[in-house]
Amino acid sequence: IRPPRAVQATYLRPLRRTPTHGLPVCDLQLRSYSVRNLEFFSDFCLRAAYYLGLPASGPVPLPRITERWTVPKGSFIHKKSQENFERKTLRRLIQIKDGERETVEVWLAFVKKYAYYGIGMKANVWAFEKLGVGKTMDEQMEQMRSQVEPTLDLFALKKGSAVEDKVLELINREDFKAASGGNGPMIRTPTYQLPKN
Repeated sequence: IRPPRAVQATYLRPLRRTPTHGLPVCDLQLRSYSVRNLEFFSDFCLRAAYYLGLPASGPVPLPRITERWTVPKGSFIHKKSQENFERKTLRRLIQIKDGERETVEVWLAFVKKYAYYGIGMKANVWAFEKLGVGKTMDEQMEQMRSQVEPTLDLFALKKGSAVEDKVLELINREDFKAASGGNGPMIRTPTYQLPKN
């Protein structure tokens, strides 16, 4: 009996779409200590990219990271008996080309939601803007200024404000100076004033 095509497809390599322009949009780096988990999840990512219509290439094996360290088994006198440990981190790179920004975000969210155990992911996403992006950012800042300025005004004392006068009056009061140790012997407490500009 022949299994259904959906089951047969799991035994074959994942399907791929060909990029039209070849512009990289996203690099997804997968890391793991286990080859089996890494290969399985990279296959899953490629299949998800295909069904979302994203041209994906990979998984490209990146150089493995080998970490070694030596730890004494005992303390002090047992320096000669040591243990050596080694950890190898395997990495794969999947690159998405010519994809829409929203589709790439959906793909990354899907991959993150169904992440396999023992797999670490790091994504670099590039977005392309039209010419004149600086002017657009300036216009957006001017629109936001009316919302931002009232909040920024709360962080600084304005010249001649009632709060400023109240703070100076409080600092220069005699009981405040006495509470802070200003009336002790050999202590000269200054009177605070605002700098004149």
